[in-house]
Amino acid sequence: MPVEYRVIEVFTSEEARWEGRPVWEAILDAVRRSDLAARCTVSRAMAGCYENGEMASGSLEVLSFNMPLKIEVILPAAQLDELLPRIEEMVTDGIVAVEEMQVRAHRTRKRLIPRQLRVKDAMTPSPHAVTPATPLADVVRLLLRHRFNGVPVTGEDGRPAGIITQKDLIQRAGMPVRLGLLAQFGEQQVNEFLASIQDRKAADVMSAPVVTVREDQRLGEAADLMLRKGLKRLPVVDADGRLTGMLSRFDVFKTITTESPDWRKIRDQYVSVANVRTVADIMRRDAHTVPPDTPLEEVARLIDDSDIQRVAVVDSEGRLVGLVSDSDLLSVLAEHRGGLWESLKARLGLSEAARRQAGSARTAGDIMRTGLITVTEETRIEDAIRLMTEHGIKRLPVVDESGVFRGMVSRDSLLRAGLEQEQ
Repeated sequence: MPVEYRVIEVFTSEEARWEGRPVWEAILDAVRRSDLAARCTVSRAMAGCYENGEMASGSLEVLSFNMPLKIEVILPAAQLDELLPRIEEMVTDGIVAVEEMQVRAHRTRKRLIPRQLRVKDAMTPSPHAVTPATPLADVVRLLLRHRFNGVPVTGEDGRPAGIITQKDLIQRAGMPVRLGLLAQFGEQQVNEFLASIQDRKAADVMSAPVVTVREDQRLGEAADLMLRKGLKRLPVVDADGRLTGMLSRFDVFKTITTESPDWRKIRDQYVSVANVRTVADIMRRDAHTVPPDTPLEEVARLIDDSDIQRVAVVDSEGRLVGLVSDSDLLSVLAEHRGGLWESLKARLGLSEAARRQAGSARTAGDIMRTGLITVTEETRIEDAIRLMTEHGIKRLPVVDESGVFRGMVSRDSLLRAGLEQEQ
């Protein structure tokens, strides 16, 4: 069945400008950012003339200048009024026309990470960095103050010499808990740890050599590198190898959220979109659950033994009622902070700390977080990414229409799904 489309035709020239930019470039950018089911083509003529008698030629005998351009934008008729006024405003020298067209089929293929995006479009520029000689305590203070989990180490030439992540601090500096948990403790407990590393430098614990990515590489290539190497962030370098930025998975997600087209809006215009994937394709179904009356000691043991950071709390019907994370658990145990801190310094697990506080132990239902942001198995990948980015969360519980818990979806799995759509 034919669908009514319109073709916006703009006849202009190479010299035409809109706010200092070539008008063809401004229109192309407006179409790309419109989130409409529109395609744009820019054609340059071999020769032509203008109303003022001026001639333009591409021949070798006549100097080529100001060649005519034709810009064509084709889109569903229902979306014409969303774009046409904007284009008319931009064309201060030229002709704008609209033609009717009946389209038999409109098919496209979705890309979660647009191919034109480069690392420099997503990275955090001018990042904090330390040198190999920086006292390790200063590195930890820097990470706690800015709430990021890794910092690059650069030499005198500005090139990355290594990187320090919270994994390095735990494995090589004896940090007892993750940075996010350490920040929850009081100044006295943090100072205890800083005192224990006062004689150490950044060079003592950094990972080297460090994996880097160039700022002009495609963003999809950088995401692929992160997944293959199991890295959550990458130092970004210029053509001379000097540090210019940092790229994290969260940076990639933020860029996807702002740069990807609105595929729902495009499909609503009867456009056939291939390669559509949902949460059901990537979710983890073996996530751990406990009932609300589970003692905290048992919850802590499950987190310890399974090497996970959170468990889902479900009722007798399997409906999700809350989440308990290691952070929630430590907050409760920290009511007895002195004993807990000593346990952590001795590298005991959460379960041991919980056992020691069994006298005041409560249940998962007492401390679980409620009012959770959830998705269903039918949620599209890009919508899940948008939710994670907007709310700054790393995992989303997946439930069915009755609220029954089905599993979890993580940043890692979403990033992997985005790359698969690239292929």
